[in-house]
Amino acid sequence: MPYREMIYFDHNATTPLLSEARQAWLDAADKFIGNPSTPHRLGSRADAALQAAREKLAHWLGCSPFDIVWTSGATESNNMVLHHFAHALAPGAEVWVSSIEHPCVLESAAKYFSKRRRLIPAERSGVIDLEWLRSEIARHRPGLIAVMAANNETGVLQPWREVLSLCREWQVPFFCDAAQWLGKLPAAGLGDCDFVSGCAHKFGGPKGVGFLKCPARSRLSPLLVGGKQEEGRRAGTENVASVLSMLAALEACEHLRVDNEKRLAWKTEFERQLVKKLPGAEIIGANKERLWNTVSALMPEADCQQRWVVKLDKFGYAVSTGSACASGREEPSHVLRALGCTAQESARVLRFSSGWHTTEAEWTSLLAALCKVHEVAAART
Repeated sequence: MPYREMIYFDHNATTPLLSEARQAWLDAADKFIGNPSTPHRLGSRADAALQAAREKLAHWLGCSPFDIVWTSGATESNNMVLHHFAHALAPGAEVWVSSIEHPCVLESAAKYFSKRRRLIPAERSGVIDLEWLRSEIARHRPGLIAVMAANNETGVLQPWREVLSLCREWQVPFFCDAAQWLGKLPAAGLGDCDFVSGCAHKFGGPKGVGFLKCPARSRLSPLLVGGKQEEGRRAGTENVASVLSMLAALEACEHLRVDNEKRLAWKTEFERQLVKKLPGAEIIGANKERLWNTVSALMPEADCQQRWVVKLDKFGYAVSTGSACASGREEPSHVLRALGCTAQESARVLRFSSGWHTTEAEWTSLLAALCKVHEVAAART
């Protein structure tokens, strides 16, 4: 495949299309040509395919098929949730979002709630401060709490189940961005959350398609208006081929996860050797549960992150400085800032995120390339 001209360690930004997803898209594009909203047989067949996909996703999440709304991706889904609560909550109600959320959640909350947005602090380890949340919710109940399932920059798993339990206790709606969790870890249980978002391109599906799980029995204020698609919750002709491709990718991931212990061992050994061979290197969230594919590393002081990325690119490795959606900005990552990293430390952080088909040899060769870049940079100082 063309992307194999480089060794790809940026799967948290986006993933190559899985062969199962590609085939599902091609089959659906040929078979389901009708608009799902039209009453003729071709439209009805397309609509039936969408409903079958809705039932399959709902089964994996553990919710009702009527809770699923198809969208263009997690950014739209996340904006839809905050847009809805901007209309549904009382004028003085607050929304609490974790300080390490994806920018599309933080910016949307800032847009709709301005001074009524409160940030849930995070610890240096990369996990939100659950004790702070327990203490504060007992004193003041917000209108919504938003905490992601797994952080895109650090890979650290967040205590979403505990937050959900807390929200149930205090009768607060809970919203969980599961974009990085889905495909890498089991989807079961996420359907218990009031709102859950996900997108296909984070787990081997096509770009431009995702979903929002929301309570079917409650009225949802649509972000996009026009037609009455998705029970009036999201206007626009549904992307049948991409939805079916997304479900094929998610199903493929369910089978691929059987080798996760092996993949985790490769990543763990890479981290051990990185810290050993590059004095001053540090793994962010080292003592916390993290995604099996993600390493967020504070690199030695010999060079800045941008030069690391450029040098590694020349060696044939694609890596990231953090969130892809924030790349190109000069200010430090908001996630690293929330964890207490200084601007100087943030400028030295690299993210390596592997995929289903990343090999042990590729992890080993990445380490060798990092050592070479560091050696050359150190020789020049």
